[in-house]
Amino acid sequence: MKAINAIRMGGVEVLPLVEGGKGVAVSNGASCGAWASGGGVGTFSAVNADSYDENGEVIRQVYHGKTRRERHEELVAYGIRGGITQAREAYERSNGQGRIHTNILWEMGGAERVVRGILEGARGLINGITCGAGMPYRLSEIAREFSVHYYPIVSSGRAFAALWKRSYNKTREWLGGVVYEDPWLAGGHNGLSNSEDPARPEDPYPRVLKLRQQMREFGLGEVPIIMAGGVWWLEEWEDWIDNPELGPIAFQFGTRPLLTQESPISEAWKQRLLTLKEGDVLLQRFSPTGFYSSAVRNEFLSELEARNERQVAYTQEPVGDHVAEYAVGPRRRRVWLTPHDRARVAGFERSGFTEAMRTPDNTLIFVTPEKQAEIVKDQIDCMGCLSSCRFSNWDQHSATFDNGKKADPRSFCIQKTLQDVAHDGALEHNLMFAGHNAYRFGSDPFYSNGFIPTAKQLVERILTGR
Repeated sequence: MKAINAIRMGGVEVLPLVEGGKGVAVSNGASCGAWASGGGVGTFSAVNADSYDENGEVIRQVYHGKTRRERHEELVAYGIRGGITQAREAYERSNGQGRIHTNILWEMGGAERVVRGILEGARGLINGITCGAGMPYRLSEIAREFSVHYYPIVSSGRAFAALWKRSYNKTREWLGGVVYEDPWLAGGHNGLSNSEDPARPEDPYPRVLKLRQQMREFGLGEVPIIMAGGVWWLEEWEDWIDNPELGPIAFQFGTRPLLTQESPISEAWKQRLLTLKEGDVLLQRFSPTGFYSSAVRNEFLSELEARNERQVAYTQEPVGDHVAEYAVGPRRRRVWLTPHDRARVAGFERSGFTEAMRTPDNTLIFVTPEKQAEIVKDQIDCMGCLSSCRFSNWDQHSATFDNGKKADPRSFCIQKTLQDVAHDGALEHNLMFAGHNAYRFGSDPFYSNGFIPTAKQLVERILTGR
């Protein structure tokens, strides 16, 4: 394997190894600080980060506000307090080595307020902000305000060009690097565009080369590109390392730090990672953000797939083939289905899926009474964890805090399930984000006999190779 040399990132020399940020308490100060102590770049998540009580126990994020707006204010306060807590722990654990970054989702509810609150409360402890899930035009302004470097996450040169021309060109001195996240291989939310086929992965090399060519046009030839998604062993990327065509390259590891001693996920979750097989991670579009995302196939995703398959289109009046009358809800409101779909509905009902729920697209989905009650409760309990949520119809940018559409029961409450799985919730009944290479835990000899390394041991092993 080629020797891995330090590169200049964010104004200092660091190993080109970056811990990927994983939201809702999964990348925390412990994992971040431990990774940085190995000389790389550690990342803690500023998405619903945990804080602790006087006994060191996690303070669960329980909401008491009677309105969504009141609960949203609680969410922002939790986020700021937790982010400051994790920044302090990461700084202490890093022993002055490497760099400490925080990761924020631009489409997170109250994202700008949360990240500003964290940077204000943890001044001098955080070296960089990584940000994706949307087009974070104001990221550079925040970075300049607090004198930290910024690292936008993109999946194409075109996306970076739009960010640069609109705002980043005014703050080039604070651009620490650009994260290219492979939309077919990365875990969590992915940046697939409408012109890209989720079933046809593209080779990342030409896409990253186009990004570099675009960056060179802007005079950014020496700003590192951080390759994220699908990175496991560096020898598999030897043609990228010290490649003058690509320029300075670093590598981001999001999935592998899940299986470390410092990782805060449950022991059950860690053991599950060791049993995954190729194809066990699904790229799907159930997220209430509207983005594609990658997660472990389990009963949670299977129920969402089945729920969406039990779907029929309806009209308010008999039109065309929609001539079969059907009554919806307690008030028995009449709608019209095709005869074929009316027969399908009868089959759903015989199987216990007796409750019809309207979607924003003039379709009905069919669920059990218990699932309907759960969906309605989750929608009512919304605390605005996203800037805009199709599941609950919350929209923080609207004067009325709703998006003007019907809440969509085909999705789910992402805050509820990610909080649950991050704090020892049932693995089969929650969303488990992971990259598509997670199946390699089971076959990689580094993890034989159930070995779980420290983050520092993982960094050392990555540097020395297999």
